[in-house]
Amino acid sequence: MHPPPTPRALGSWHCRAATMLVAAAAMVALVPPAEAAAKQALVLDIDGAIGPANADYLVRELRAAKPSEIGVIVLRMNTPGGLDTSMRIMISAILASPIPIATYVGPKGARAASAGTYIAYACAIAAMAPGTNIGAATPVQLGASPSGQKSAAPADTETRKVINDAAAYIRSLADFNGRNADWAVEAVRTAASIPASEALKLHVIDAIADDVPDLLRKIDGHGVKVAGRSEILATAGLQIVTVAPDWRTELLAIITDPNVAFILMLVGVYGLIFEFLNPGTMAPGLIGTISLVVALYALNLLPINYAGAGLVLLGAVLMGAEAHIGAFGAIGIGGIVAFVIGSIMMFPSRVPGFELSPWVIAEAVVVTAGLFLFVLGMLFRSRRRVVVAGMRALLGAEGEALSWQGQHGRILIKGETWRARATAPLRPGTRVKVIDRDGLVLVVEPA
Repeated sequence: MHPPPTPRALGSWHCRAATMLVAAAAMVALVPPAEAAAKQALVLDIDGAIGPANADYLVRELRAAKPSEIGVIVLRMNTPGGLDTSMRIMISAILASPIPIATYVGPKGARAASAGTYIAYACAIAAMAPGTNIGAATPVQLGASPSGQKSAAPADTETRKVINDAAAYIRSLADFNGRNADWAVEAVRTAASIPASEALKLHVIDAIADDVPDLLRKIDGHGVKVAGRSEILATAGLQIVTVAPDWRTELLAIITDPNVAFILMLVGVYGLIFEFLNPGTMAPGLIGTISLVVALYALNLLPINYAGAGLVLLGAVLMGAEAHIGAFGAIGIGGIVAFVIGSIMMFPSRVPGFELSPWVIAEAVVVTAGLFLFVLGMLFRSRRRVVVAGMRALLGAEGEALSWQGQHGRILIKGETWRARATAPLRPGTRVKVIDRDGLVLVVEPA
């Protein structure tokens, strides 16, 4: 058996163990944690008019971002403005994000106009590239005064309500992030717009940067407020990862284009009308139903005038009724008038990127009127055609044998069932041709 260790030996062993623990703790403290080393700067591109597609893209990416992996999110923005509803959805997502978000108006030559100004004020950091501008935040349905002077007392109550609401909204965003609230209100009331250099002087933005890496260097160490708490940014050296809009965003952007939605609606309406007039064709009804459902989904996301949409649908239905009833143009002309007026009224707002092109309206009217004139011409030609009735209408006509026994049976011809006879037995399904008539019995032979 080994002798028990002496107290002196135990003390020496404890000292060595303590020294090793201290050294290990020091090494751990000196080595940067893997989590910090793995953090990234996520770049999201907001390019074009603010609409349902951009809002969906931003909200999905913010929800997917993990604070343990992302140090900052950069919104690289170039927009002329857009829809108020989509803008507010984006701002709500920005304010609720647990990750610091920086707006970067870039590249050079870009702008953050109208809705883009609100989004910039909502972000914890706002920055711009040289040669960019920001402002013109007046609600576009109203516009600024023609003279460009301050519209302190708009003409009507509804206008005052909208402008005051927008001014209060952007002031609250400016106060939340500690930026120039007075200029923000001026941008709403007078549509003021300024370049990047002046925006920095007025403390509308926090930095001017040439690109995203330069932005990360310049905002490193800035204090920001994120989800109700103060935080110091550590952005220098973050790995930059850009997430481009995916196919879902691109598809949503296409179908929410007013021109595409308008065309889909027309395809849907005319497809269903053609199916009703010619039951059993299937393809027009199927294509029309799909097109109409997609169009209604898109129109639900867009600011439309429902009276205008109703007139467009009424015009299409009236022209379809003209083709079916044959009123010699009375109903069809009314349909064309309703169609044109409704098309002009349908998208009344002047939101950038969400107008209905006059060329699309003109082409739709031309195509619709062309179809109407074609049907009307066929109607007039049919009225001038000599009516062929009785035996003359059946001689030479072809049909199909339905049932047959010996030399007698029944045939289907011109949508009617007739008794028939032939010199030779026929099988059901055989194509036959009428050569004579014996009273109410048709004399046929194989076609």
